[in-house]
Amino acid sequence: MIEELHLFGVYMPAALVWAVVAGVLAYCLRNLLQRLPFSQLLWHPGVLELALFATLWWALTFLADNFLSRALVS
Repeated sequence: MIEELHLFGVYMPAALVWAVVAGVLAYCLRNLLQRLPFSQLLWHPGVLELALFATLWWALTFLADNFLSRALVS
């Protein structure tokens, strides 16, 4: 597992970096989801946005653990 990332001379926690990336992706996808008629059927659209953010954060962390750690070791 990669615990820290070196960005611009500063060591950052990997979870923070992936959370920021997931937040930006969730924000971009939120605008797309609001244009679909599906969003009008939801009672709490914020719950969908939170679930989208959590899923993106998990996916980015999973992909980073599986692919970046192998690339750095090899």
